[in-house]
Amino acid sequence: MNNTTIESLISLKGINKGYKINNNYLPILQDVFLTIKTGESCALLGASGSGKSTLLNILGLLDSVDAGEYRFAGHDVCSATPDELAAIRNQQIGFVFQSFNLIPRLNAIENVALPLRYRSMKPGDARQRAQQMLAEVGLEQRAHHRPADLSGGQRQRLAIARALVGQPSLILADEPTGNLDPGTADDIMDLLISLNRAHDVTLVVVTHDSAIARRLNRQIRVTNGAVQELCPCPA
Repeated sequence: MNNTTIESLISLKGINKGYKINNNYLPILQDVFLTIKTGESCALLGASGSGKSTLLNILGLLDSVDAGEYRFAGHDVCSATPDELAAIRNQQIGFVFQSFNLIPRLNAIENVALPLRYRSMKPGDARQRAQQMLAEVGLEQRAHHRPADLSGGQRQRLAIARALVGQPSLILADEPTGNLDPGTADDIMDLLISLNRAHDVTLVVVTHDSAIARRLNRQIRVTNGAVQELCPCPA
């Protein structure tokens, strides 16, 4: 797969998802249709419990669907094997979390290189690419610092570098500015948007902040398990 495909990167048709609680079925997503093109940036908005986190997990192949069709870059991932899904996650999807999810014992360059090591890339090549990615997010002078020695904004930059080092087609960011002060949050969004444009990587951001959402191409609200487009893609 590559980012020049003419197909939509993400295509959801009639997606339903729920969970069984005390022998009762609790619907979370109901008949969701959503298409996201390569290179778009989208905000997922919604109250707690609306289904947006479940939707993000489905987009990231961390959760399966009960019914419907999900095609990722033209591939039917609903019928993929666990090994195939793991390969797509590793090679095509980068994750950025509110809590950073960095490995404390590893320094910055080791954290960024980790996804490449999972691909069995040679250590020297992985470190070289990780160093290049650190420079792109402005952390080239922090390569040998551990996460505990970095500020919140620097840790999020580090997490973004790790998400992008494998040159994915899709970045999923779950409340990436939730633990940051407003100024740092703006810097992180500036970085994500610039990387989205520079790499033509599709960006999906879960956020409660309408100001952040307005900076992206599209705003999609999740309410009671349904999705609604709030802001069409600009020309």
